[in-house]
Amino acid sequence: MTRIMVVDDHSMVRKQLRQVIQEREGWEVCGEASDGQEAIRQHTALKPQVTVMDFSMPLLDGLQAARQILSDQPSASILMISISDGRQLIEEMKKIGVKGFCLKRDIDDLFAAVEALLRGETYFNERSD
Repeated sequence: MTRIMVVDDHSMVRKQLRQVIQEREGWEVCGEASDGQEAIRQHTALKPQVTVMDFSMPLLDGLQAARQILSDQPSASILMISISDGRQLIEEMKKIGVKGFCLKRDIDDLFAAVEALLRGETYFNERSD
């Protein structure tokens, strides 16, 4: 079973992501977090195979949380998601070791991104159409 953690400050988004992820055979949501600090704690405790994390969150944004997670676990697979194009942040994401980025609105993109990360690849979709 592929263990995926979902991190987003909006409970409705977490619920939707959980539902979509768990519809995929062999995937399960092993935990959720609503802010960057909770994401760090949960990631340390749960050690998910992939963490799907919103960029914009309170306390610590996704990039700050990813930086801390990756400093402790450089091999962690983090997929950053956002409602808006993250072109200006993608280089920073890559620099700290984030493995992927996609827009929240494209569920097929999310599946492709998680599958790429599970294969040990990266996935950065900068589409803003």
